[in-house]
Amino acid sequence: MAVYDMDDALSTARSRHTATSTTPKQPTNPTTDSTSRYDRPIAAAQEDGLPIIDISSFLDPNSSTSDRQTTAQAINAACVNYGFFYLTGHGIPTAKLDEIIDLARRFFALPLDRKNQIKRFDAGGPEGGDSARGYQGLGENVTGGLQDMQEAIDLYRPWNGVEEEGDGGPGTRKTLQGPNLWPDEPAELRGVYEAYIKQVTEVGRALVRAMGAALNLGPAQPNAQRDAEDEDVFARHCDESFWVMRMINYPPLPPSAQSAHADAQQQDPNQFSCGAHTDYGCVTLLLADPTPGALQVQLKDGTWLPADPVPGAFVVNVGDMIERWTNGLWKSTMHRVIHRGDGGVHGIGGGGRVSVPFFFEPNFDALVKPLGKCVAESGTPRIHEGSTYGEHLLTKVFSNFYYSKRTDW
Repeated sequence: MAVYDMDDALSTARSRHTATSTTPKQPTNPTTDSTSRYDRPIAAAQEDGLPIIDISSFLDPNSSTSDRQTTAQAINAACVNYGFFYLTGHGIPTAKLDEIIDLARRFFALPLDRKNQIKRFDAGGPEGGDSARGYQGLGENVTGGLQDMQEAIDLYRPWNGVEEEGDGGPGTRKTLQGPNLWPDEPAELRGVYEAYIKQVTEVGRALVRAMGAALNLGPAQPNAQRDAEDEDVFARHCDESFWVMRMINYPPLPPSAQSAHADAQQQDPNQFSCGAHTDYGCVTLLLADPTPGALQVQLKDGTWLPADPVPGAFVVNVGDMIERWTNGLWKSTMHRVIHRGDGGVHGIGGGGRVSVPFFFEPNFDALVKPLGKCVAESGTPRIHEGSTYGEHLLTKVFSNFYYSKRTDW
């Protein structure tokens, strides 16, 4: 979704790496105490895929302290070694997840003129756009300075602040201050998605509570100030999460973008479904169709690991704000999408890959800066002096779209 550093992302996206296709099969909640996975994390990922973590103990108020501790330890180990993991035990039925994907696929199958009825427009323009919300056609989204081969709808938490007039005068908007643009077709999409947003938001809240516990920040204190550095520090800064959700369709890359090498998975194309990037918020809960081989995660040795979907599970990764909060103890990991359409469930016959990532983010006005305990444990100077999430988000929104010209933030 986001560009971490444009030059670095572009360099990484064009470099040569190797990847090994795997299917996750390791036990749930692997920790440094319960498995040998983290004695050799890169080899384990290449052999067995990313770790699988059950979050149910942080959703069940009656769960035991030991169960929560096991989950927290697993999260810490996964974040230190990968920045990515699969999340199960979230309580959202697989049938509901399948419906979310199906509705998105039905929207993207519509003719372009009907999809463009909710087109994203730049802030300050006469169309009333806010530079962020709405439908984007192929090539409009940019990562690392390159146009992505994807189409999408972007939705955000409704703006609840003062709506300011855009630089185009009456009737124009500033960035992010417009309403979400929901499609009329499929007719049931909006209602189903709004109910889903409530469900996945609760999963995000449980996850950031578990992440606070994973850092051993100490028990939450009653009536603590927002900036108190206890295990609820993330939860307090995300209690009005300025969430983002995308519906994305990745058509297969054209033949001109594909490598002629016999093992194409080891070769970078000259065009990407989504270029190498890190996510710029808190945590991402990715729901995707069963297409294999498309999402690739960069391991610490620089190689790319396919993160193929696990039925009923989210693919989770930490974003730039978590890296900042932890002073780099947990790093926001580079990942990319290369959908060649050359095999697997929806890839056969030129089908697109559909995904619906939900970005559980800090509050818009949350001040994000390194936590003192994490600075001490990292043994390095603070990596950032701190800024609000909203400031960070606005700079990224402006750089995300190929046709954006305005700067009225």
